Amino acid sequence: MINGELIVDNFAGGGGASTGIEIATGVSPDIAINHDPEAIRMHKANHPYAEHYCEDVWQVDPVAACKGHSVGLAWFSPDCKHFSKAKGGKPKDKNIRGLAWVACRWAGLVRPRVIMLENVEEFKTWGPLNRGHHPIKAKQGATFQKFVQQLTDLGYNVEFRELVAADYGAPTMRKRFFMIARCDGKPIVWPEPTHGPADSAEVKQGLLKPYVGAYTQLDFSLPCPSIFDTSEEIKEKYGIRAVRPLAKKTMDRIGRGVKKFILDNPDPFVIGNSEQMPILIQYHSETTKDEVRGQGIKGPIMTLDGSNRYGLVAAFISKFYKSGTGQDMREPLHTITAGDGHFGEVRAFLTKYYGSGTGQSIEDPLDTITAQDRFGLVTIYGTEYQIVDIGLRMLEPKELYGCQGFPRDYIIDHDYTGKTYPRSEQVRRCGNAVCPPLPAALVKANLPEMCKMQRMPNMTIKEENAGQLKFA
Repeated sequence: MINGELIVDNFAGGGGASTGIEIATGVSPDIAINHDPEAIRMHKANHPYAEHYCEDVWQVDPVAACKGHSVGLAWFSPDCKHFSKAKGGKPKDKNIRGLAWVACRWAGLVRPRVIMLENVEEFKTWGPLNRGHHPIKAKQGATFQKFVQQLTDLGYNVEFRELVAADYGAPTMRKRFFMIARCDGKPIVWPEPTHGPADSAEVKQGLLKPYVGAYTQLDFSLPCPSIFDTSEEIKEKYGIRAVRPLAKKTMDRIGRGVKKFILDNPDPFVIGNSEQMPILIQYHSETTKDEVRGQGIKGPIMTLDGSNRYGLVAAFISKFYKSGTGQDMREPLHTITAGDGHFGEVRAFLTKYYGSGTGQSIEDPLDTITAQDRFGLVTIYGTEYQIVDIGLRMLEPKELYGCQGFPRDYIIDHDYTGKTYPRSEQVRRCGNAVCPPLPAALVKANLPEMCKMQRMPNMTIKEENAGQLKFA
């Protein structure tokens, strides 16, 4: 509680909004509500002093929960799947789409001074469904307008915008809809961006900081197994599991990414002196034949979802020496073995240089990279390098949370009791989470009187001091 006012996080989930609020105010929300027991357990690990309600938001009585205290901020992040275009043409659930109405219930019963709501961009299209549970196009946005009108009738000034997380320092280009409603007579304030594209006039003039690159959150010390190794070879070398052989579409995506972001890039990203050129690929279906579902890592990562659809591709390189075949026999990361067959395949595809101009004549493992003269040669500041291997690994949950803008000390692998979460559970919570830098910016701009303390890093907290957990 700050200045006698409560902070409430409805739909608390894994804690993105709560963490953003904590970054701004220095304290966790007083009340956190979510129907998912596992989400609540993760939330409690990071926000142990909140009073947790593990139940449907409609089952929580705002008056009883607030115990007579006034509410300074009520945050709402209702389930977005039944608005998102990512759901495609699948039937929508009227009840899930209607969860946002709970904000009006809180407005009517305990009158929060400021209400903030986050959702996907399509939230503005909220309207009635037909008998097939699909939106009625002619009435698109009708329910949204009624929602705004009801808040207005309750005495709230309402504004909404779409904001990009990268503009506020998060290493992701995730764009989301935000609504602010307040009834205290003060103006609604939209925070000015603090970051922008590196080549923008604002950044060049020093008015904005450059976007935070995805590379800042990636751990390049982790093994990145060769795409040409077998699962058994990877297990033997690194002691980890990896799916091999890769699907043809995956190989195609790797090929397109290497060509676009490394071979055809006048300034490919190189990690220090480690002889790696990393890029990211997406495991999404392309919409056009030549589309590249990937990106360099200098800029923010594209939008993350509830499944890990990003892979880190590392093109391992070494200096190119113009001797006989033009190849460097050093092994940068010991991913190329000297055994019969394997090394020859990788070398023929990646490292042989034919000065005669006849090019290579082997079958192309990556369909989009054609056999050509001097394939795999990259010039960086006047020095020629050649690709000697290509590795691929999935991004780790910690890296994904970092790209969403979570603090490095955020607990994602276990709950407050010590129970561990499987990788899939960690990833799912990350993709569904609010990017903390956005609520932090919104709260600082609109509730500066609440932002007087610094957030303390997460520490191991004994269970008896971990706050109250309520289950329905």
